[in-house]
Amino acid sequence: MNKFIVDNNIELYNYLRINMTNKSKNNIKSLLKNKCIFVNNKIVSRYDYKLKSGDVIEINKNMKINNFNLEIIYEDNNIIVVNKPSGILTISNKNEKENTLYRQVSDYLKKKKEKVFVIHRLDFDTSGVIMFAKNQKVQKLYQDNWNNLAKMREYTAVVEGITEKKGHIESYLKQTKTLLVYSSKNKDGYFAITDYVRVKHNDKYSLLKIYISTGRRNQIRCHMHDINHPIVGDSRYKSKTNPIKRLALHASTLKIINPLTNELMIFTSDVPKEFNEIIK
Repeated sequence: MNKFIVDNNIELYNYLRINMTNKSKNNIKSLLKNKCIFVNNKIVSRYDYKLKSGDVIEINKNMKINNFNLEIIYEDNNIIVVNKPSGILTISNKNEKENTLYRQVSDYLKKKKEKVFVIHRLDFDTSGVIMFAKNQKVQKLYQDNWNNLAKMREYTAVVEGITEKKGHIESYLKQTKTLLVYSSKNKDGYFAITDYVRVKHNDKYSLLKIYISTGRRNQIRCHMHDINHPIVGDSRYKSKTNPIKRLALHASTLKIINPLTNELMIFTSDVPKEFNEIIK
């Protein structure tokens, strides 16, 4: 694997042309197209991606796109619930169109001549239980009444420091122009509620069960930062350590009412083993 550390602001393709003199234009375009270029450990395929001084570029010719097996937790005629890995987008954004969980589920369902529709999302670095609909009617039923239907959303996290045995956090969340979510001092954002229970701890970290009553973007990450216990690996919210090379946040349980049958459905995903290893 080749590795470069960027020393100026420049577009990705231009940087590669200057620094990979042994590669032709077509070679470099092929590396980008085949998802072999990583910037700060994330796949980047856009030629015009804006690099910044200090960015780390890695080229891995052997890396394959979508190199995980889709783990299906539950499936029926209306929904499919899967176990999302860390390090993949739920849906595409301007920098990544192909390597998404949505595309994985879509490719799987296409073989059965079925479609996929997004109900909710998990962050790129968050793993665990996530649900998709198979038709727009079901998508709308879940999305329009999500907070009432979702009876319990349990996450497991490892945070820095030793927390209280349990805690309750409320705030109004806003977002900066750079998409950083923060708690507003005024009541002018989106109201968010987070509760947690400490399961165990050592002298560095605490393992928490976290329960959210509202599903705001980056809610858990922001609230853990607010109480000075950022999630391990969350550099965006001032985490100072990353021993497992990922965000230590996992959607472990979803208890939700089926709006078609009024049945309570429970979906679970095992906590990643590395969470327990660093809390020994």
